[in-house]
Amino acid sequence: MNSDIFTVCIGRQLGSGGRDIASIVAKELGISFYDKEIIFEAARQSGLDPDFLEKKDEKHLLSVSNGLLSLAFGASFYHCEDFNCINQDALFKIQSDTIAQLASQGSAVFVGRCADYILRDRERVLSIFVNADMDDRIARIMKKNNLSADEAAEQLRKTDKARADYYNYYTFKKWGYPSSYDVLLNSSRLGGVEATAAKIVEMCKDYFL
Repeated sequence: MNSDIFTVCIGRQLGSGGRDIASIVAKELGISFYDKEIIFEAARQSGLDPDFLEKKDEKHLLSVSNGLLSLAFGASFYHCEDFNCINQDALFKIQSDTIAQLASQGSAVFVGRCADYILRDRERVLSIFVNADMDDRIARIMKKNNLSADEAAEQLRKTDKARADYYNYYTFKKWGYPSSYDVLLNSSRLGGVEATAAKIVEMCKDYFL
């Protein structure tokens, strides 16, 4: 692997601006950006429907046929006609392999999907969690999804729980806890998306460039 390659893994609360921050960081540093792109690449490599993978994305679901499939995948798995035969652990393995492969190809920013844990044994990896004040999060989701304040708050609650359940199960760490990441940043306190992205770019230049 090229010793100059570095990776930034950004976890985020919904409504914190984490995805936009990650996109800006990748653009400013001139490196690859992976969010939904991980799903499409995993689908391409596995032969699975990207819509199916997206529905399961960052959700910890244990209700799908445990025991029907080992993690030592064969061709029959990749061309399985009945998506119910694929359990969540198998989907995590597909996505993990995709993230590891993409990280080997060049410097990149990854959004969520336990990338910090998947790449934990690699050098030159910076893991960051972005949160924000609740009022700012609600306002952002209200505007983005045309929701009332109560509807936005409920969406935040459900999404945060799903992401936490997924992360905690597969990493044996705690989603959003300081001990789980190198750096925690509050985009509200730092002045918004652009200012938070600038802070991360500055850190990357100090650490990696």
